[in-house]
Amino acid sequence: MSNAESLMNIALIVAFVVVVVAQIMCMIRLWIGPSTGDRILALDTMVINAIGLIVLLGIAQGFTIYFEASMIIAMLGFVSTVAYARFVLRGDIIE
Repeated sequence: MSNAESLMNIALIVAFVVVVVAQIMCMIRLWIGPSTGDRILALDTMVINAIGLIVLLGIAQGFTIYFEASMIIAMLGFVSTVAYARFVLRGDIIE
């Protein structure tokens, strides 16, 4: 194993740990969030962290299918966040 590969492995491990810690912190915010807006933001940030984990997994394993899956999850996360925020503000989703 060359020096560049070992540095890449260390960087991937550190990135996994950082994103997992961020995900746990978002789960705590989701659980104790005092307002509905805090919970919506926590859910949106959890989607972003999940996308980050999927991309890191794709980098670690070397498969490109993970990047395509992360794009689909990003689109679904955006639409669901907008729909949930609209529901909270207006009481309905479809006008």
